Amino acid sequence: MPAGHNRIATSFEFFPPKDEAMEKTLWESVERLAPLSPSFVSVTYGAGGSTRERTHATVRRILNETTLTPAAHLTCVAATRAEIDGIVRDYHDAGVRHIVALRGDALEGAGAKYAPHPGGYANAADLVAGIKKAAPDFEISVSAYPEKHPDSPTVEADIDMLKAKVDAGASRAITQFFFENDVYFRYLERVRARGIDIPIVPGILPVQNFKAAKNFATRAGASVPAWIAERFAGLDHDPATRKLIAAAVAAEQVIDLLDRGVTSFHFYTMNRADLVYAICHLLGLRPAVQEVKS
Repeated sequence: MPAGHNRIATSFEFFPPKDEAMEKTLWESVERLAPLSPSFVSVTYGAGGSTRERTHATVRRILNETTLTPAAHLTCVAATRAEIDGIVRDYHDAGVRHIVALRGDALEGAGAKYAPHPGGYANAADLVAGIKKAAPDFEISVSAYPEKHPDSPTVEADIDMLKAKVDAGASRAITQFFFENDVYFRYLERVRARGIDIPIVPGILPVQNFKAAKNFATRAGASVPAWIAERFAGLDHDPATRKLIAAAVAAEQVIDLLDRGVTSFHFYTMNRADLVYAICHLLGLRPAVQEVKS
């Protein structure tokens, strides 16, 4: 068991299901990971009615049917300040006390230029300030980008935005996923040099499907090292071996982070639990009491 395992904190990110089959997969994943006693679980959020409502429904179910602590994602997209403030108050009334505040992407999708909604919050720092005004006791997590946000002109401009989010009331940053740990540590050094002292929690994406992960990385502005591509080369039609390679790659990354002093990890689960569960086992985490209520 790795040294210092009792100091490790984890959080798991899920996305709201689109249909009954995805609902079943999501809930199986929640049940599988709940006994690891994460600090919180977050539920992603998209612009527009149906996606937004699915997020709310998933958060409510986690609140009502488990002892997990949910964090609801919230973006600036396609809503006025008044509408967003109403969502914040609704979450507060439901018992939620943690929001992951994000600017969000353009409704037109990847590559489209983002424009604030008329009468809405201009950016994530503005949103954090609005949440704190609407409900001061919310814990607020925000995003951080070791390889900069695709819309930012420079890493320094991106760190300026992180500083603005912290000044507005954010108390934790969760990074975009990365595959080279040195990228994270170089970024952390620059962030600390700016006087930003909140936790910068590494976001970990276990590679369930290499082609999908590569496409995701391209949209997110995250680099995919050649050595990872080589690991997965020739395995498109060999899911069993691909799964073993995925576990090995993720294990190498998290054990190296742990050895270098990292004690908090945020996992992008993609609503699939087995690989994440295995990684957490390698970190020394063991199931506690069953977390899902009967």
